[in-house]
Amino acid sequence: MEKLANYIDGKLVPPTSGEYIDNYNPSKGEVFSLIPKSDSSDVDAAYAAAAEAFPGWSNSSNDERSRILFRISALLEEHLEEFAEAESLDNGKPLWLARQVDIPRAISNFRFFSQAATQFASESHAMQDKAINYTLRDPIGVVGCISPWNLPLYLFTWKIAPALATGNCVVAKPSEVTPYTAYKLSEICQKAGLPAGVLNIVHGLGPEVGAAIVVHPKIKAVSFTGGTQTGEWIARTAAPMFKKLSLELGGKNPTIVFGDCDMKKTLKEVFRTAFANQGQICLCGSRLFVQKSIYTEFKNAFIEIVKNQKVGPPRDSDSKLGAVVSKGHMVKVLSYIDLAKEEGGTILCGGEQLHMSAPYDKGYYIAPTVVEGLSHTCRTNQEEIFGPVITITPFETEEEVLEMANSTEYGLAASVWTENLSRAHRMAKKLESGIVWINCWLLRDLRTPFGGVKSSGVGREGGFEAMKFFTEPKNVCIQYGD
Repeated sequence: MEKLANYIDGKLVPPTSGEYIDNYNPSKGEVFSLIPKSDSSDVDAAYAAAAEAFPGWSNSSNDERSRILFRISALLEEHLEEFAEAESLDNGKPLWLARQVDIPRAISNFRFFSQAATQFASESHAMQDKAINYTLRDPIGVVGCISPWNLPLYLFTWKIAPALATGNCVVAKPSEVTPYTAYKLSEICQKAGLPAGVLNIVHGLGPEVGAAIVVHPKIKAVSFTGGTQTGEWIARTAAPMFKKLSLELGGKNPTIVFGDCDMKKTLKEVFRTAFANQGQICLCGSRLFVQKSIYTEFKNAFIEIVKNQKVGPPRDSDSKLGAVVSKGHMVKVLSYIDLAKEEGGTILCGGEQLHMSAPYDKGYYIAPTVVEGLSHTCRTNQEEIFGPVITITPFETEEEVLEMANSTEYGLAASVWTENLSRAHRMAKKLESGIVWINCWLLRDLRTPFGGVKSSGVGREGGFEAMKFFTEPKNVCIQYGD
């Protein structure tokens, strides 16, 4: 049984407690490795290493930081297949998905911010009374990065890469549900020559390790992606400590299909918006609204597509959906399907746990589920399920669908499918959402701001927005005349 290790001060070390947590393979429901059960003492050790490394790393040149981050991306690319297999094993997602999306995106995150390190510029403002203001942007110091289980390496690197690029040192916690690729990244960092202490990775449970990062008096900023309830606790706890916070939280995203859409393209893409990564992406569209003029035609065609997608072992190349991440999460998703029935919904397809043949017979598989006939205000349509479950609802007018789409506490992402350009712009303006895709979904330019409104979070990540978050601006005003 492989034992994972913490990465502290450039070394792979066991937890101070000597205790470990079982790490399950979701596709088989079996333990395949052991995770360090770290606590605040490990976080303290990680902070001490980061604080010691900070003067050297923050004073290194942009070019030097860029070269090391680029080297990490190159080594990840060399080991892409190894990391894809590890991600699929740990998360339950199809191997082809990890190979095509998760690991390439982690590579791109390091590559993008390695280049951004040399391009990040500050502002200057000339004044009429012979003075000029310019802005210095200094690294914050030691920062905390806490990432979720759904896109493990993808989102882990999305946080740590800009933090490192701007000269900060990091204490990072990957999800205890999917820690494997973060552990393997430790080995890549050693090979890439990242100085000891610059990045520290502490494994363990949220209430023990994540909380220790948040409450640490000298960790000056926290970037967190995860559930809204945890985000609320972080905000309540860290705000009185005057920490900088970036919180990317839950979503209950609408997918809005108008009668003039490109039907063939929209059907194909809407399946992705609903069920990519078993619906375990914060950006997935879990509420599908279809204009009445095409509702029956679209619904019937969509159901046929969903029914014909294979759910199966992650290593099968034809599996479109794999296992959900854990037994507990499977139980939660199935409970929401039961709730949808109680609230008067009709299950058009799916709605049950699937059982594979050995050796996958204990895995956590759910049939992709489509529910019709629910009020837009019911719990199923208001609460985040985060699994392969989507509701479908007809609408007539823009005003009606906007009311339904904006009715939840969340506001992360939305997609709109129409060939009417004016309508597309109107909808994009009026949707209460941090991201709006028109006739596409999950098409991401890493230069653009990423984040949500309402209960979907605080702050923005991505591009120079992330670089700004991980730096403190200082205005310098110089008068050069009488």
